[in-house]
Amino acid sequence: MMKIVRIRKSDRETYGLVHDGKVATKDDITYATAVPIPINVRDFLFDGWIKEIKEQFEKIPFAHDLSEFELLAPLPNPQKIMCLAFNYLDHAKEQNLTPPSDPVIVMKPRTALCGTAEDVICPSFVKDLDYEVELAVIIGKECKNISEDDAYDAVFGYMILNDISARDIQFKDKQFTRAKSFDTFAPCGPWITTKDEIDDPHNLRLLTKINGDTRQNSSTKNMHLKIPQIISRLSKVMTLEAGDIISTGTPEGVALGNPDFPFLKDGDVIEMEVEGLGAIKNTVKFVD
Repeated sequence: MMKIVRIRKSDRETYGLVHDGKVATKDDITYATAVPIPINVRDFLFDGWIKEIKEQFEKIPFAHDLSEFELLAPLPNPQKIMCLAFNYLDHAKEQNLTPPSDPVIVMKPRTALCGTAEDVICPSFVKDLDYEVELAVIIGKECKNISEDDAYDAVFGYMILNDISARDIQFKDKQFTRAKSFDTFAPCGPWITTKDEIDDPHNLRLLTKINGDTRQNSSTKNMHLKIPQIISRLSKVMTLEAGDIISTGTPEGVALGNPDFPFLKDGDVIEMEVEGLGAIKNTVKFVD
């Protein structure tokens, strides 16, 4: 059971583990266990090192406070980021839509990723900026045409992802890609939680607050297509690879179509939580 975090301190980037709010860095782990884990977090996650470290977990000292570090996007270079549209019953209802029978996805570029506490940078020509709290699934191994029964075998873990969207661009383009692809439009983290820490990913509370006011308050139980269905059906279209991110959709409470919830403005603070996965917090900055 692990939470893997990617961190930076004094311009030095590394990674580590989080336990009870404390951090053990890569160097701490190597020193305590004598296991020569790799420099690259991606290699650590997907090349078999996790199992070896788990066996020596009790030796690892968690001596650093989280506040010592800048928390980066947990995965720096995923091959694919796939975000599902209208996959929550309550969100589809608020948009007067019927949830689709197969995954409807938008691909975000990896340059959209940013970490906990990083600013969301939005060009001033965007007028209708929206938020979407989502449970993101991290794929742990390559799979193609995988069955629903075997789909969880391909899951490495989970994290929070905010699928930020420029709604005015979305409706101008008549499709979603440009509207969701701006740099920093995918805040995520705060870390990757391995799947064995989450008993039921379809029973987690989702929460969004804007400047302290609750906007989204729902549960992953309202997910229409469940994770095994999503993975299996996407794998019939494309080969899923270790490190791919599948963001499973957002519940009701977005600004789009909701007169009680204004779109994001300069200086707004977005706080998001997914039960068992921690929280992320980002500030919106509009720039010319």
